[in-house]
Amino acid sequence: MWSGPRNVSTALMRSWGNREDTLVVDEPFYAHYLDCTGLEHPGRDEVIAAHERDWPRVVTALLAPVPAGVEILYQKQMSHHLLPHMGREWLGSMTHAFLVRDPKPMLASLGEKLGEFDLLATGLPQQVEIFDYVVRTTGRIPPVVDAADLLAAPEPILRALCSALEVEFSERMLSWPPGPRMTDGVWAKHWYQRVERSTGFELKAADEPTALDGRLAVIEQECRPLYAKLREHRLRA
Repeated sequence: MWSGPRNVSTALMRSWGNREDTLVVDEPFYAHYLDCTGLEHPGRDEVIAAHERDWPRVVTALLAPVPAGVEILYQKQMSHHLLPHMGREWLGSMTHAFLVRDPKPMLASLGEKLGEFDLLATGLPQQVEIFDYVVRTTGRIPPVVDAADLLAAPEPILRALCSALEVEFSERMLSWPPGPRMTDGVWAKHWYQRVERSTGFELKAADEPTALDGRLAVIEQECRPLYAKLREHRLRA
């Protein structure tokens, strides 16, 4: 599941992680991304120290046999973590889906966490690149989920997503116990406060209109055509 930051991606990971047949992996390339870019994210040094920094080793782990009883390996991937120098060939071993969110609420939320950032930090240019790669190499349009649709109608959208991925829908995807998970990255304490309190998808105040100004308003205009390209293919209830 290729996403950008602040796209309700952790809640969607909770949804899949609550299935009995699924193992989830949380942003496996984050340490490599921080180590290579030198960016100052919350908990940067702890993330680099606690998680694998060598991207080929991460790929090897993702391609390894899954534990007994696991039928689905769900990867919560941040598209901007797939840096240009990282290989793309291994993507052919995966089934791909995409999670997008309207740029206004996404940028407002990201600004609260990071302060100054650029277009690449949204993950949208990289999402489009990966989307185009998947279409080009498979000849198929991968499923795209818009966060607003997911929050407004969780069950129909999740059913549509499962159908597109050719897996059986589970009622367990609609709710989950609150609290942290062993599968969460060490960055959870900086980013996951709201989702740790959640027990399901929360619509309230999720995508209310947000006024952006200054640099964020400029980035929003850069995001719009990228978001529109992906949203054109979104699943519908």
